[in-house]
Amino acid sequence: MSANRLLITVAQRSPLWFGLAIVVGFSGAVFNGIGITLIIPLILDLLGQDILTNSNFPPLLRSLFSLFDGLPDDYRPLALMAVLLVALLLKNLATYGSTAISSSLSRNYVCNLRNQGIRLLLDVDLDYYATMRLGDLMNYLNTEVNRVATAVRTLARIATLIITILVFLAILMAISWQLTLVSMLLMTTVALANQVSINQAKRFGQELSSSAAALSNRLIEVLSGIRLVKTTANEDREFALINHLVHQREDAEFKSQLVYASIGPVNEMLSIMALIVLIVAGRAIFAAQLETLSSIVLIYLVVLFRLLPFIGQLNSSRSQLASNLASAERLEAFLNRRDKPFMTSGHRPFTRLSQGIRFSQISFRYPQGESWALQGVNLTLPRGQTLALVGASGAGKSTLADLLPRFYDPSAGVIEIDGIDLKEFDIRSFRRRVGVVSQDTFLFNASVKDNICYGYPQATDAEVIEAARRANAEEFILKLPQGYDTLIGDRGVLLSGGQRQRLAIARALVQNPEILILDEATSALDTISERLVQQAIDDHLSQNRTTLVIAHRLSTVHKADQIAVLDHGRVVEVGTHRELLALGQHYAKLHAMQFAEQPAVTP
Repeated sequence: MSANRLLITVAQRSPLWFGLAIVVGFSGAVFNGIGITLIIPLILDLLGQDILTNSNFPPLLRSLFSLFDGLPDDYRPLALMAVLLVALLLKNLATYGSTAISSSLSRNYVCNLRNQGIRLLLDVDLDYYATMRLGDLMNYLNTEVNRVATAVRTLARIATLIITILVFLAILMAISWQLTLVSMLLMTTVALANQVSINQAKRFGQELSSSAAALSNRLIEVLSGIRLVKTTANEDREFALINHLVHQREDAEFKSQLVYASIGPVNEMLSIMALIVLIVAGRAIFAAQLETLSSIVLIYLVVLFRLLPFIGQLNSSRSQLASNLASAERLEAFLNRRDKPFMTSGHRPFTRLSQGIRFSQISFRYPQGESWALQGVNLTLPRGQTLALVGASGAGKSTLADLLPRFYDPSAGVIEIDGIDLKEFDIRSFRRRVGVVSQDTFLFNASVKDNICYGYPQATDAEVIEAARRANAEEFILKLPQGYDTLIGDRGVLLSGGQRQRLAIARALVQNPEILILDEATSALDTISERLVQQAIDDHLSQNRTTLVIAHRLSTVHKADQIAVLDHGRVVEVGTHRELLALGQHYAKLHAMQFAEQPAVTP
């Protein structure tokens, strides 16, 4: 889909209102033309020159002036004035209506485009975010959407201006087709001169979109990593870089505004030159009708001068549209769903786990990866039991865990839930029954209560408090300034790591999942926090649940029903803690490394 097709597609979402804006603009043009045509006859009539009965006028003027035939001379100026005022009133009402409709449409377009973009970001697979920068995504939803909505509104404005110009050209043709041919030749010259500016505007618009995206990306990266910036004392360096990007964006904006501002003066100069040419041409064309020359040329010039601003507006609108087309091209690529990964959903609802989970011949390679992350994995996790995944970093533990909630699908093999392919289940109903507590806990900048009940918004206050108590979180929550209503800052920055982790456990308890995934939930905590978190997991969260545990510290998985050791994407050992120690292979070596200075701990 091209940028122009995107604009048309957006406009087609409200075809009646878009068409109404053009129709209202057309009616305004008609009333404007009538009013402008009557100004000179009214002025001359008030000055005592009766031109309404002149038979040498063109047919259009004679037809228009015939409306006042039969009126007494004393009432004719009043009638002319009344018709003129009504025409101008209707013209201004139509102009106001067209502007109001266009502005309303623009707001609707912004909402629709932004909602479409947000829906896409919520639906697309996680793999999409591996290749996208947050600044680019925010730039699409803010700057680019606004510029595209402006482009669509400009498109409606251009359509209205073209209709208005055609109406005025029809009037001019009716007054003098010879002068109109000369005028059209001159206006074509003006249009060609403006095309240079329009091409420049399109180029500067592309520069503006690129520089705005670069600025958004860097700002978000710096603010997200502000602790690193301060730790490394790089404030001045980052300021200099961002300052350069700010100036780069403003330079592109300035160039675009210069091009836009140059169109008016150029058109004014060309219009004055066109006026002189037209007067000379009019004297030659009406040489045989010198007595009516002044009246006809005067009416013609008034209509033409009223037309020239519309031509200038058309050229300016074309320049503005060309500048915004770059945003339309970028937004079209962003909203295109055909080249983005989406997880297909099955139709079978998931309610509860009856038998267990089976990983059968699972192999997986990331879309951007060159090597296999998993190869031929076979594991079984019966209902109500705990399966622990251990191994060195990069062994494939987190990758295998990510396949269970279908963040990714296996490249080969199948995951079975009670003997049914996981892909057959409705993906949302399944994920609602899966709880995840990871090392990198994410919390919203909201209250403690809102974060705890995020997975189950219907939770009562009593359920939230009970979950916090079982997660060993109630003690520190009650010490917060507003207790459960305390705002915890961006990503929970006002809390410690252990406190954030306990809120994540409380959130999982409120959700009450059938299947629980613990991804190194205690590996980044101090000894006291680890003990509190592990106690909450062992005593409450894991009880009577089917649990998949990813562990770096082997002390946390001694009680697991099964332990699977992964190495370079393959399962090399499976058994209990005692059985694997007895084998004296991979697990025993890992255990010996972690407990080299302690006696082996056996249950």
